[in-house]
Amino acid sequence: MFSRIVIASEISPAAFNMLHCLEGLKPLGVKECLLVQCLDPHETNSKISSFFTSIIEENLKEQKALLEKQGYAVSTRVVTGHIKNEINRIAVEEDYTMMVTGTPEHSMVGEVFFGGTAHEVILHAQKPVLLIRIVNDPDKRLKMNKACNLVKHILFSTDFSENAKKAFEVVKTMVASGVKKVSLIHVIDKAVVDPYLKESLEDFRLSDNTRLQAMKAEIESLGEAEVDVHLSYGSPSGEILKTIKEQNISLVVMGSQGRGFVNEVFLGSVSHQVARHSSASVLLIPANREDIQETNNH
Repeated sequence: MFSRIVIASEISPAAFNMLHCLEGLKPLGVKECLLVQCLDPHETNSKISSFFTSIIEENLKEQKALLEKQGYAVSTRVVTGHIKNEINRIAVEEDYTMMVTGTPEHSMVGEVFFGGTAHEVILHAQKPVLLIRIVNDPDKRLKMNKACNLVKHILFSTDFSENAKKAFEVVKTMVASGVKKVSLIHVIDKAVVDPYLKESLEDFRLSDNTRLQAMKAEIESLGEAEVDVHLSYGSPSGEILKTIKEQNISLVVMGSQGRGFVNEVFLGSVSHQVARHSSASVLLIPANREDIQETNNH
């Protein structure tokens, strides 16, 4: 499923924190990793670029050794440009199956922290993006390095859209590959139901629960995973984030609008809010271009 991944590398302790977590991707079929470090063309010149490059290459050498110890085939690359463009370009042109980047943990008021590489990569993504939640505290980071298991407990969020169906196929493959615990969640959006459709709320609950139970049965038929179902009513992003905390989720899997939508649509989406505020790592599955075009035409 995700045999070849491209990783946005940085020079920081947090980057090594992220790489320690990648060992948990083996059940998903990951075999080959490409570490990519970008040199910003606006921040370097010919006199100092060789100096920066030597530091970067030494850092990549250490990161490569760490991933090779985990059993992966690893290559490294230093490119000039902006990571949001380069990692997406490499993923598409060289047919990598997933892009990986780290993103710091923060609170609901921590707007300033969600920027940089993670934000830019998912905004332009044409391939699945794994955002690995990294911690800021050194002691917590050390603990995470020793205990990180991305696939320990997966939460799949669905709105029953075509893109959600595509993301559900990823979850099914994960379970067939050995994932043992999955939670399914659908949130009936209170802002949509109130005030005009409230009399139909129970009908929505019955219909949506039937669909969730069918998905549960489908997953249970694929392996030995423990599956539970959560049907909520309220703010979709708020309810998903609450469930992540309460269930101690390690990885959220959900669809995202993907390339082709205007930035404002993505920035206001449930997937963006979860990516920004989730305490767990997040795997975003972008929509197919055909689905995007069809949505834009309506």
